[in-house]
Amino acid sequence: MFIDLARIFVKAGNGGNGAVAFLREKYRPFGGPAGGDGGKGGDVVLVATHRKHTLLDFEYRTKFVAQNGEHGKGKNQAGKDGEDLLIEVPVGTVVKDANTGEILCDLVEEGQRCVVARGGKGGRGNARFATPTNQAPKYAEKGQKGEERWLILELKLIADVGIIGLPNAGKSTLISKLTKAKPKIADYPFTTLSPVLGVLELDDEHRLVLADIPGLIEGASQGRGLGLDFLRHIERTKILLHLLDVSDGREKDPIEAFHAVNRELEQYSQKLLEKEQIVVATKIDALSERSLLKDLGEYFRGKGYEFCSISALTGEGLEDLKKVLFDRFFHRSLVYTN
Repeated sequence: MFIDLARIFVKAGNGGNGAVAFLREKYRPFGGPAGGDGGKGGDVVLVATHRKHTLLDFEYRTKFVAQNGEHGKGKNQAGKDGEDLLIEVPVGTVVKDANTGEILCDLVEEGQRCVVARGGKGGRGNARFATPTNQAPKYAEKGQKGEERWLILELKLIADVGIIGLPNAGKSTLISKLTKAKPKIADYPFTTLSPVLGVLELDDEHRLVLADIPGLIEGASQGRGLGLDFLRHIERTKILLHLLDVSDGREKDPIEAFHAVNRELEQYSQKLLEKEQIVVATKIDALSERSLLKDLGEYFRGKGYEFCSISALTGEGLEDLKKVLFDRFFHRSLVYTN
């Protein structure tokens, strides 16, 4: 199950109380105050890792509490600090304060950490309050409370290339042919109910991460269908492959389909519309009038877009598409071996 949104409660540990104590030793009848300080409460820390790929863990556990600091002791012994609570989240997780919407951190690298709740300071023992005029204080500080808050965790996939288009545009079939990803494929809308990542490799030094994003329908930017799930995951991609179904059995004119998807991108965020797009006509094996490809090519190239045509089913045009992608990212022509 792919879960990319979660709401959790975190609470840091409380600081330990300072101690009120006095030395009572055989040869030191007036040893004075000897209450130690309380320990600091543990922090709650989010840690990004590639070992996790979804936020599924937070479906079953939503409350996280760090360890309290120990209370101070006699003979000036300080209490032990509480241990920090480390919570692993997938790389690509955005952390927000649930009440204010403030972005606290954006965890985009392996091992990156974010303290989301700080432990309370330990209270000072009575030994800290001794003065020439008050040599035997009978009071100490209480430890401070640890911070607590509700958080929103939002996972945004990190991929080089996002594959977009209306439902049934051929996204799942394409990524299965270009990479070793195995998305569920069938002939109905919303085949891909969650994003799928795959790696397109030429050699050890040249590889691209592709993301097959759930299909988009009109009104997605207002939350219809899988819209927000779709839009969230293309924010980090560098290039978009915009797939258009050109088969004889298509439900929508390819140019209309292109503009429908881009309207949703623009309404969600203008920055999405500014991303480079490569327009890809798909399912050309089921196109009887190939003159349509020439017309579409002229139209999109005239608009400043790279245009390719492919059949993921037969493999026609796939090598050309690979070359276009690697040229975009590595700025060089690459020779492929089958």
